[in-house]
Amino acid sequence: MSSEVKTPLATLRIHGPDSHGIVAAFSQLLYGHGCGIFDAEQSTDREANLFFQRIHFDCSTMHTDRITLETGIKEVCERFKMVYTLNWGDVKKKVCIMVSKYDHCLWEVLLRQRAGELDCDISLIISNHPDLKHIADSFNVPFEVFKITKDTKEEQEAKELDMMVNEYKIDLVILARYMQIISDNFCKTFNHRVINIHHSFLPAFIGGKPYHRAHERGVKLIGATAHYATANLDEGPIIEQDITRISHRDEVSELLRKGRILEKNVLAQAVKVHVEDRVIVYNNKCVVFGD
Repeated sequence: MSSEVKTPLATLRIHGPDSHGIVAAFSQLLYGHGCGIFDAEQSTDREANLFFQRIHFDCSTMHTDRITLETGIKEVCERFKMVYTLNWGDVKKKVCIMVSKYDHCLWEVLLRQRAGELDCDISLIISNHPDLKHIADSFNVPFEVFKITKDTKEEQEAKELDMMVNEYKIDLVILARYMQIISDNFCKTFNHRVINIHHSFLPAFIGGKPYHRAHERGVKLIGATAHYATANLDEGPIIEQDITRISHRDEVSELLRKGRILEKNVLAQAVKVHVEDRVIVYNNKCVVFGD
């Protein structure tokens, strides 16, 4: 039985000043090169007067070549003062997962990738502890340990970056409950390509044991936030969030259980929209296009 061959689809994301004729210009450009639009979605920030669009198109019928088409895209973008990114869809993004001792987010990303829900290659797992190596081994993913202390942090991070950038050519870094603060240089190296997950109590319950403190305070909602890591710690552009209700009947263990479910699901969804090129970042926030 032959396996189904998927049509190669490219993704074009554009954003810039809103004006008349943008949608028509890009539609006509793609049609003129023999490409058919598979789906398209656009949005406008009226207050900022900015236009955003994601175009998913079939390039298998293109009767020119990639260089010629991209030259045309550049010309249209220059005319409308737009910024663009183009992904031809034939190379999967290479992902590095960074994790400490909590394993729920690591399992979720690995299992969903294996199931085909995350269209990426998980090339490397990095940790500051050896505890979760058995999980990496079960998925045949290289696992590297870089023990971090106050004195070795800068040196160890430099080694991590060298491994990710030069050896593995990593495109996306996932902080799957990695309990270390990454440097400004790390964030700049992977600008808008580091996804972090944390509970949504910030800034109310900063620090350790946030679920215990939330239980003491009697909160009625808990949540999780996935965002791009920036130099401003947990203040980067938000990609995905979710919440669930709790009550006085829920003990700390129940808050922890519900929190883990939220964290792993929110993180997986954030990774999914990133690897599918559904996100445009601007003004420290995200436009996230739908499925």
